Amino acid sequence: MDAFFGLGFVLFAFIGIALLIVLAKTIKIVPQSSVLLIERLGRFHKVAQSGLNIVLPFIEAPRAVFWTNTRPGITSIDLREQYIDLPPQPVITRDNVTINVDSVVYWQITDPVKSVYEVNDLVGGIVQLTITGMRAVMGEMDLDHTLSSRDQINNKLRIILDEATDKWGVKVTRVDVKNINPPEDVRITMEKQMTAERNRRALVLQAEGDKQAAIARAEGEKQSAIMRAEGAKTSAILEAEGAAQARLRAASAEAEAIAQISKTIGNSADTAQYLITARYIESLRDMSRSNNSKVIFMPVETSSMLSSIGAFKEVFAETGEKRDDTKLKSPNSPKELNQ
Repeated sequence: MDAFFGLGFVLFAFIGIALLIVLAKTIKIVPQSSVLLIERLGRFHKVAQSGLNIVLPFIEAPRAVFWTNTRPGITSIDLREQYIDLPPQPVITRDNVTINVDSVVYWQITDPVKSVYEVNDLVGGIVQLTITGMRAVMGEMDLDHTLSSRDQINNKLRIILDEATDKWGVKVTRVDVKNINPPEDVRITMEKQMTAERNRRALVLQAEGDKQAAIARAEGEKQSAIMRAEGAKTSAILEAEGAAQARLRAASAEAEAIAQISKTIGNSADTAQYLITARYIESLRDMSRSNNSKVIFMPVETSSMLSSIGAFKEVFAETGEKRDDTKLKSPNSPKELNQ
């Protein structure tokens, strides 16, 4: 009896374990953004989407994948964008310089069926394509060009990888070259070249600055000279105009004085003699005030000059008497009015 119960318990436990195994093989829970490739008797059957999926045990089973840098024998395929960080790879440029280049490739599975059945190792294939494409692209460039054209290199690599992986159901979204490391001797030479170039630029900029400063100074001096010349010109014109106006006014005053003298004297010859004598007296006065110690010879005799002065005195006296007589004979004189 005890043996019967023991056999029943073992059978019940076996059936329970078998049911658990069958249940585990029947129910498949797929995470979000992941899929399972279900094969029926070794042949692709369907794609199990995220969520709860029922498969036929022992007939249907998910396909396991073996990719580089992934956990061996995984069954779920991640549909999210992923990246591959490539270690530094030796690349020879067109000018025969060996450089070490490391990069990052961003990719995403768009067709999980192709990614499994069209290529044996998807990740390894992307890595090898990136290395060969990088060598092909940078092999066409000089060292200086590779250092200054990273965007161009990234775009070319992305196009090459995207075209090559399209049949694998993969979309390469971006390729970034992180570091480009030339050899140590080349790096030292480049630093010296860069220092020399910076010194040259500094000298050129300094020379350009000195040139601009000299031009500015010359322009300032030119403008200053022009302004000084304009000022001197204006000053000379104003002085000339002032002198001309002064001479005109002096001449006008002298003309009025001569006219008054001529009117007083009456005779033109006597007027001329009077004017000559007056100028002669003024000249004698100016010479007497001068500090010049030289002997001065006068062209006119002093006695003649004195006689001329006496004559003019008599003329002015007669002229004064005539004026007095005229005033006395005038009917409007104060004496006649009183009478």
